Amino acid sequence: MSDSARPPPNLPPRERREGHRTVHVAAGVITDPRGRILLARRTEGRDLAGLWEFPGGKVEPGETPEAALARELHEELGIDIDVGAALINVPQAYPGKRLQLDVRHVAAWRGTPKGREGQALAWVAPDKLARYPMPPADVPVVGALLQPDRYLVTPSPGDDDAAWCAQFDAALAAGIRRVQFRVHGVDADRRRALFAHAHARCRKAGAGLLVNGDAALAQASGVGLHLRAAQLRAFDARPVADDVTLAASCHDDEDLALAQALGCDFVVLGPVAETASHPGQAGIGWARFAEMRERTSLPIYAIGGMGPQDIAVARRHGAQGVAAIRGLWSRR
Repeated sequence: MSDSARPPPNLPPRERREGHRTVHVAAGVITDPRGRILLARRTEGRDLAGLWEFPGGKVEPGETPEAALARELHEELGIDIDVGAALINVPQAYPGKRLQLDVRHVAAWRGTPKGREGQALAWVAPDKLARYPMPPADVPVVGALLQPDRYLVTPSPGDDDAAWCAQFDAALAAGIRRVQFRVHGVDADRRRALFAHAHARCRKAGAGLLVNGDAALAQASGVGLHLRAAQLRAFDARPVADDVTLAASCHDDEDLALAQALGCDFVVLGPVAETASHPGQAGIGWARFAEMRERTSLPIYAIGGMGPQDIAVARRHGAQGVAAIRGLWSRR
């Protein structure tokens, strides 16, 4: 990850939610016929001047987000639009205010976009978006556009490695494109064989593979590394190269701050709901998830009792998507 792609380091500390005004902003993902996405640069005299963002503006009292987006893009860019599907809603804390960034796809647009308020514009290929320094609230939008919306955590194989391999293949066939290899209770030889299977299948499917907790294996095999929450305190620098995906498990604000400082590319946060492995233990709930989401710009997967049916509600609370074992493990 390049320095310009990293989330800004000066995020606000945890603040009391009371007394901070909430600003509701609607933003649009505008795509041209070549698949490029339009960004606008914040002008001098504004907060976070010089950073690039998805164009849009404030939702006025009594106005719907759809109407606000259409109005703002006409005023700012001189185009008329058809508002498309919701992408993600990002709650973000800034000094003295709280932002709700409501991001929609623009299904169609008419006219020629121009910076009518003096802002620079750039049409950017999707794979180049991370090179543009952005406000904290816009960084998760890039993740929602480019990264998978589900993150499979593999279960232990029990006594049947062949069945585990078959179910792993079925998960990839069902569309899983990001996997954390985590198996417990097996000896080193079985673990190597299972990892070799997962590695080969992910390469063939074009899926991202991360290994749980083993930095040496990640470096040796060229896969990503997923750190356990306790490991976040064991490193004072990024334990893998910048071009190797780094993720972490987080459970609270301190974990999130450590993950961001370490340069993680994304995290999982939870448990959000009660899980089968911990019956009777309530999760943090969506309200607390969104509150923690406000204080980091990292893409976040919600974990804990999650499945594909929860992706939409996760996105409404600022999540990249969902992470799960049982909820995403294909059954044959």
